[in-house]
Amino acid sequence: RLSTPVRWGIDENWTMFAAPVLRLAAESGADWDQAVTGGVIAGISRRFSERLTIGPGIGILSELEDDSSVFPLLLLQWQISDRFRLESGSGFAASRGPGLALTWQATERLSLGVGGRYEKQRFRLDDRGPVPDGIGEKTSFPLFVGATYEVNDKIQAAVAGGAELGGELRQEDRDGRLLAEEDYDPAFFWGLTLAARF
Repeated sequence: RLSTPVRWGIDENWTMFAAPVLRLAAESGADWDQAVTGGVIAGISRRFSERLTIGPGIGILSELEDDSSVFPLLLLQWQISDRFRLESGSGFAASRGPGLALTWQATERLSLGVGGRYEKQRFRLDDRGPVPDGIGEKTSFPLFVGATYEVNDKIQAAVAGGAELGGELRQEDRDGRLLAEEDYDPAFFWGLTLAARF
């Protein structure tokens, strides 16, 4: 996935946001040229106070052999208290737009958080498998806990883990016709991220 988020400060209270997105989602052995989708996530937010910035947004993303997804977004940064904040954003499990996370600033450099989101992933299947050039789809509601540590002003490290709930798998043929659909048990996940600003 390749994305280039851009922010424009209209004035000291209003900010516009746009993120063009290009995605490649394919099983090993699939035709990559049939696995490219794209779109844009955009919105506008207003700063109501030192502690609250909120606004609407929208995501428009093309889908493999399906209609484009159009979904609303909430752009939110709410400093509830000196140590607690509630915000939308890509968080620990970046996928299709922001989820929602509650964060506790434990120390000056360490923060702990809980969050969740809805995820939908469509991907092209192997061109020589049981369903040549078909489509796989996975939907779920990942919930996570995580910790972020600011090593210095420019480097940040994070660890997170959680479970995907309400998971469902679908298999479609190359034209998007449903062949199979099945729920799956909660699946656990974990991950590490390292971010650097230049």
